[in-house]
Amino acid sequence: MARHLQSLASSNTVLRISIIETSSETATLQLDGQVSGKWVECLQTTCEFQMEKGSVITIDLKNVSFADRDGIALLRGLWECGVEVLNAAAFLAEQIRKSAPS
Repeated sequence: MARHLQSLASSNTVLRISIIETSSETATLQLDGQVSGKWVECLQTTCEFQMEKGSVITIDLKNVSFADRDGIALLRGLWECGVEVLNAAAFLAEQIRKSAPS
């Protein structure tokens, strides 16, 4: 277990997801770090869980410094499904909102 924690601590890619539920029907996911690598799946699972509960989801990207291709694809897909994406840096907002490649 200590080895696992050490490998996580030495990783340069970290994403913290804070869930702020303002009611039983709405949830804001406050993201801090990078939406990349294994954290993309973690974010997807978190969003799916909130959707299954029937929550309307908002994702706050104010503290996100980077998203890789899979992270952008997930965020774009969520946005296209009606998830509100707030406070994205200009370069992230452009990538999320641009048309998917043909």
